[in-house]
Amino acid sequence: MAGMRKYPAGVQSFEKIRLNGQVYVDKTQYIYKMITSNYPIFLSRPRRFGKSLLVSTLQAVFEGRRELFEEITLKDGTVQPRLFIATTDWEWEKYPVLRFDFSKVGSNGMESLDIYINETLSKYEKQYDIITDLKDHAARLSQIIESAHVKTGKKVVVLVDEYDNQMLKAIGDEKKVEAVRDTFMGLFAPLKGQDDHIQFIFITGISKFSQMGIFSQLNQLKNISMRNDYDGICGITEEELTTTMREDIELLAEEREESFDETLSALKQKYDGYHFSKRMTDVYNPYSVVNAFDSAELGDYWFESATPTALIAMLSQMPLHRLISLEGSSCPVTAFNLSFDSYKSPLPVLYQSGYLTIKDYREDWNMYTLGFPNEEVRLGFADNLFRLITNMQPDNEEKNVFLMAYNRFRDSGDLSAFIEAIKVFFSGIPYYLDNKNECHYHVILHTLLTAFGADISSETPTAKGRADMVLRMPLGIYVMEFKYDDTVDAALQQIDDRGYVEKYRLDGRPIVKVGISFSSEDRNITDWKSVTV
Repeated sequence: MAGMRKYPAGVQSFEKIRLNGQVYVDKTQYIYKMITSNYPIFLSRPRRFGKSLLVSTLQAVFEGRRELFEEITLKDGTVQPRLFIATTDWEWEKYPVLRFDFSKVGSNGMESLDIYINETLSKYEKQYDIITDLKDHAARLSQIIESAHVKTGKKVVVLVDEYDNQMLKAIGDEKKVEAVRDTFMGLFAPLKGQDDHIQFIFITGISKFSQMGIFSQLNQLKNISMRNDYDGICGITEEELTTTMREDIELLAEEREESFDETLSALKQKYDGYHFSKRMTDVYNPYSVVNAFDSAELGDYWFESATPTALIAMLSQMPLHRLISLEGSSCPVTAFNLSFDSYKSPLPVLYQSGYLTIKDYREDWNMYTLGFPNEEVRLGFADNLFRLITNMQPDNEEKNVFLMAYNRFRDSGDLSAFIEAIKVFFSGIPYYLDNKNECHYHVILHTLLTAFGADISSETPTAKGRADMVLRMPLGIYVMEFKYDDTVDAALQQIDDRGYVEKYRLDGRPIVKVGISFSSEDRNITDWKSVTV
C-alpha cells in the first residue's frame, strides 16, 4: 500500500528529515567534495530543486552534528541509513555558521529586505555577545565574523540561500533592482577581505551570480553549476531513484496497478530529463517526485507551486514567435553570461529557471541545444504561456470545450469538426488581444494544443523552409500551413513547393496537408482545405 514510507514533501530541514524517518537521498558525497576543496562555491539550480535542503545539510555538517549522519533507529522502528560523509575522514569539528536565507524575506520590497538583514545580524550579534552601535550592514557582518572566530577559535562558515530572491521579484523595475543590488553588495563586501577568518562560503540561487553583479568583489567564487562532477548534487538521478527510492516506485506501482517498469517509465516521462552539465546525466525533479510518492499520484506539482512573476514579466517582453519554437533552440555558451534581466535572449533565463534544459552540446561549435526536460514542464509552460497571451483562466469554458473537441479529433480523426471548434474558440478571444497577424493565431493554437499534451511542433525546418505547424496524432500526421488574408490554395501550394511532407513519408501514418486561411476583417478562420497524401 502507498503511504507506508514517509516523504519530505516541502521539507527543507535536514534534521527534520532524518529524525522524522523521512526518505533522504544521500548527497553527502558531493558535500564532502565541496567542503574539502578549499574554495568558496556558488551553485545555481531551479526553484524547488533541493537547494535549501543542501544548505541545511551543510549547516549540520559544519555544526559537527555527526549523529544525524550515522545510522539512526527511531522509536517507531524506522532505520535511517548511515550516510557517505560519516564514512570519511571528516573530523566533525563545530564551526560558527552564519546562514542567510533570503527566501524568508517578506513581500514589502526593500523594507522587508532591510528588516530581514537587521534581524539576522542582530541574532548573530546576540549569539556571540557583541554589543555595537554600528549601523552599516557590512561593518556589522565583518565584526560578527571576526568576533565569532575569536570567541570559538574556529573560522566562520557563511551559507547564503536564495541570494537572488529579491532581485528576481524586482525584475522589470530598474530602480528596485539597483536598490537590492546595492544592499547586497554592501552586506557581503567584507567577505573578500576576511579570508583569515572564513572557513567556507557557499552561495546558491537560481541565476548565475555574475549576472547580478552582487558578488563582483568575490572573484574567487568557484561556480560548480554546470560542472560534470556536481551535476547530480541537487535533484534525483536515475541511479538514486532506482536504488534509494526503489521501494517507493514499487509502492506507487502497486497503487497504480501496473508493473515496476511501467511506473518507472511514467515517472521518467513526467519528471526526468534535466541536464546540468555536458555529461548529460539525467536528473529528476525532486519536488515533483517526492510529492508523487507522497500522494501516490503523478501530478503537476512543480507548476502548481507557482511560476515566478519575474519569468512571466520577462516572457511578456519576448516576440511570440520565439516562444513557440523553444524546443531544439541553439544557444552559445557565452549566452549564459547575459544579465538575467536582459531581454536579448530568453534561453539562459528559461534554462536557469528550470523550464528548458540541455539536450545536446557541440564542442566544436561551443553551442548548447536546449529543450523542455519533461512532460510536466512542457505542458505547464504552454499553459502559462497561453494564459499570458489570451488572459484566460485555466477553467475557461471556451478552453474546456475546445479540449473536448481536441480529444474527439485525436480519437476519431474528424478534422472538420476540429477546425470548427478552433473557429468557435477564436471567436471568444477579446478583440483587444488580437494582434492582427498570422503569428497571433499561430501562437495561440500552438500553446493551447501543447497544453493539451499534443505532439506538436511549429516552424519545423525542412530543406526548403519551415512548416508552420506539424501535429502528430494517432490516426495521422497533419502538416499545416497558415495564411493571413490569402487563400488556402496558396497554403497548400507552399506545402508542396517546399516539400514539407517528405520527412514524414516513412512514418506509416497517413499524412494530411492542411491549408488554413485567417481573415483580418473577421479575426478568425474563413476557409480551410485538406488533402490526404
